[in-house]
Amino acid sequence: MVPEPTEILVFQQKLHGLPVERLVDALDERVGSATVSLAITDEAIDEKLPDATVVVGRTITTEQLELAESLELFACSFAGTDHLPLDELTDRGITVTNAGGVHASNAAEQAIGGLLALTRDLFRARRQQADGVWQNFQSGELAGGTATVVGLGAIGSAIAERLQPFDVTIRGVRHSPEKGGPVDEVYSYDEFEQAIVDVDAVLLACPLTETTRNLLDRSAFQVLHPETILVNVARGGVVDTEALLYALRWNDIGGAVLDVTDPEPLPPEHPLWGFENVLITPHNAGYTPEYYERLADILAENVDRARENGEWIGLRNQIVP
Repeated sequence: MVPEPTEILVFQQKLHGLPVERLVDALDERVGSATVSLAITDEAIDEKLPDATVVVGRTITTEQLELAESLELFACSFAGTDHLPLDELTDRGITVTNAGGVHASNAAEQAIGGLLALTRDLFRARRQQADGVWQNFQSGELAGGTATVVGLGAIGSAIAERLQPFDVTIRGVRHSPEKGGPVDEVYSYDEFEQAIVDVDAVLLACPLTETTRNLLDRSAFQVLHPETILVNVARGGVVDTEALLYALRWNDIGGAVLDVTDPEPLPPEHPLWGFENVLITPHNAGYTPEYYERLADILAENVDRARENGEWIGLRNQIVP
């Protein structure tokens, strides 16, 4: 049974420079009769944790789990959960959810924005503006082109959906092609090189796994058209950096939009900084001022589901069990 009122405890956390009080306020507005409290210090956590039905935070330690006598749900504030003591949470019968999808719209907007900036050669416009030069120049367009989106989770699907109004043929790459997606064609990772032949853009939105590490290697860059633009809002390790440098130096691709790099942070002396056709942002695609509101939406939906089900199962973004 789901206890009433549900006691929701929010751990202190700083995400994207946003005050955690915004998350508390957002939850208060959404969870009805549930009680929401905030624990800033370790002492406050120790005091409030034994009565908490739900904990919202970046992580929870094994020591804290010893105190969590009433805990039914740990709602992780991150999309990734590899850092959590998942085995112990499972053994204790505690359901775990994540924040998957919270970044989808903002990461997709950044990917599309970077792609447009390189396609329309806005960097050249900016350089000319700085020099006070009024001179026409050639630039490309997305309409009528083809783009491949690698990874069709929340972010990849959001990218594909935002590409559709640009009259672009969209290919997708995912582990299970039969699941489809908001694209015109779906390929498996075994068909990756086929999926990137003769495309105008490759947009990476996949997790870093054994399959995707160095997915864009020297062989893949040789397959790409010399004007293809690479956009990476996934993980730096999906791209072989040395292969990317080679492709840029020899004009094997048209340019790159990199929100993530390998290594990361990118050292000041790294050669990637020196290319005029490379846009680098400091892993910033994940930033959104709506982070806590979207996280609160997920948790509020799950509290409602638990009340209907009578137990903490069948939840949105459920990881454990």
